[in-house]
Amino acid sequence: MTSTIDRPPTPTVARIRRPTWRDPRLVLGIVLVAGSVALGSWAVSTAGRTVAVYAAAGPLTPGEPLDLGALRTVDVRLGAGEDAYFVAGEAVPEGLVALRVVGEGELVPRSAVGDPADLAVRPVAISVTGGLSDRVTDGALVDVWFVPDASSTRGAGAVGADESPAPEPPRELVGQVVVAQVAEASGSLVTGGATTLHVLVPTDSLPEVLGALAAEGEIAVVPVAGGAS
Repeated sequence: MTSTIDRPPTPTVARIRRPTWRDPRLVLGIVLVAGSVALGSWAVSTAGRTVAVYAAAGPLTPGEPLDLGALRTVDVRLGAGEDAYFVAGEAVPEGLVALRVVGEGELVPRSAVGDPADLAVRPVAISVTGGLSDRVTDGALVDVWFVPDASSTRGAGAVGADESPAPEPPRELVGQVVVAQVAEASGSLVTGGATTLHVLVPTDSLPEVLGALAAEGEIAVVPVAGGAS
């Protein structure tokens, strides 16, 4: 009896077809590569592009009008943040004032300026007769103190009949206010005469400051450590 052995079928070798322009996978790959190249080129060109914007020509203090005389043009790379600043060549809206201190050379952000009605401070002229540090300049942060005359007392009954009245101690009127303007130029230290400072006082502190200016005593101005100068 003859037996037959089943042989496995001969495997068929699949032929790899060369892609053609009609192959959607090839078209998709070309589109993706071209898009990546274009996106990379755009990113490089955008990162290297500079734009002319306005910077403060000098310190801008709250309440100071924003006009071209207070600005200068600088070329910077801003990228997506361009809309947050004033582009040079475009008209600056009229009637705007600085709402905070903008240092000399600092880019002027749109958020730092606004309508005068938005100001929470008012300028007050203070005459300082004592020594004034050279750090007290336009845009500096200072603390304002009141030093009563030695003849001032704490009030009747504070001392006995045979005792000399205790002088009222100095007190701080307002802290960390901005010097909008120093009316008189000074050297390293003012040794004589009076210097007028225009400081920006918060509206809720005005009564105490104005009351001290009308009282008998002197005003002392102390620069804040680490403050703008």
